[in-house]
Amino acid sequence: MEVGKDKVRSMVEPVQNPHLRNSNQNPMDFVNTEGTMMNVTLDTSEGDGIQFPTSLQDFPGSPVSLPGYATSPSIMGTVPSSSSVPSSLNNSSRSTPGGHSTTVVRQPDSKIESLKKWSVSTYKCTRQIISEKLGKSSRTVDAELESQIELLRDTHRRHINILRLAKGLANNFYQVVQTQHSMGEAFADLAQKTPELQDEYLYNADTQRTLSKNGEILLAALGHFISSLNTLCNKTMEDTLLSIRKFEAARLEYDAYRTELEVWTGGPKSESSGARIHEAQSQVEIHKNNYEKLREEVSIKLKFLHDNKVKVMHKQLMLFHNAVSSYFSGNQANLEATIKQFNVRVTGTPPVTPAQTWLEQIESVLKTTF
Repeated sequence: MEVGKDKVRSMVEPVQNPHLRNSNQNPMDFVNTEGTMMNVTLDTSEGDGIQFPTSLQDFPGSPVSLPGYATSPSIMGTVPSSSSVPSSLNNSSRSTPGGHSTTVVRQPDSKIESLKKWSVSTYKCTRQIISEKLGKSSRTVDAELESQIELLRDTHRRHINILRLAKGLANNFYQVVQTQHSMGEAFADLAQKTPELQDEYLYNADTQRTLSKNGEILLAALGHFISSLNTLCNKTMEDTLLSIRKFEAARLEYDAYRTELEVWTGGPKSESSGARIHEAQSQVEIHKNNYEKLREEVSIKLKFLHDNKVKVMHKQLMLFHNAVSSYFSGNQANLEATIKQFNVRVTGTPPVTPAQTWLEQIESVLKTTF
């Protein structure tokens, strides 16, 4: 049977996929299931005979054939593959009674939804804070735990103050040690140039050198004290305070949702209010569990922090007392014994070289040159 070109066009046109075709595409081009283009060849060498695919298997890369429609070219089309689905979508597959898999595309929660949930929670917590300040709303109180938290904050402030003073003492004492070292060098230099006062200058030079050496030992003890106190205040205590802040935020959220549940429960009953009450009850239960979990965590951390603080400060206060008293009493042996007892490493202060005169500078240059 001869088929005209107009008839061919009417038979071929329905198999084109309008979603994957370009507007400038040849009307006789097809898109197979892999997204590649193919062209139907018209063989007019012998009459008007036309050869075109009669089933999906005739298309290159065609993975499936639909039962009952294998020889019907009018329903041939293209199904987007998984590579054409955006990566931001969650895909799940399920099988149909005929044994074929169907891809279900689900859109995850958008950023707008997350922002909406955050805004609602923030609004409720802010309203709860204002209500508590005005005395219009009750708050969940754990008197024993809150007293321990307040005591910890006061202890933290006091230890931070001690840390600041200890750093100031160490900085100022470092300047004293440097000055003593320079004075010892100056006395020794004058002893060589003043024979009539050589003994007096040497005696003072030895005294300043001894004080400088003992001062370096005391500086090492102060550095060890400051390092341990800094770890206690800015790491150990700060970790517990961070858990306390999370606990207080959880308490505020729990009270905010609890207050909202009380409002809905005391209001008029209706179908919509019943659904809201059920949702509010689930939210209250979630935040209550989080609140109780953080309360238990804070209680445990407070206990361990107290034991650790007593142990650390007992050792550091003994070191501070023994080192300072030994230095200012001139007991060098006791000072060195204290350093060994607490395993404090002494790093020597770099010596300060006295300034050279212009004659000494010229002499050193000549020695270097010749």
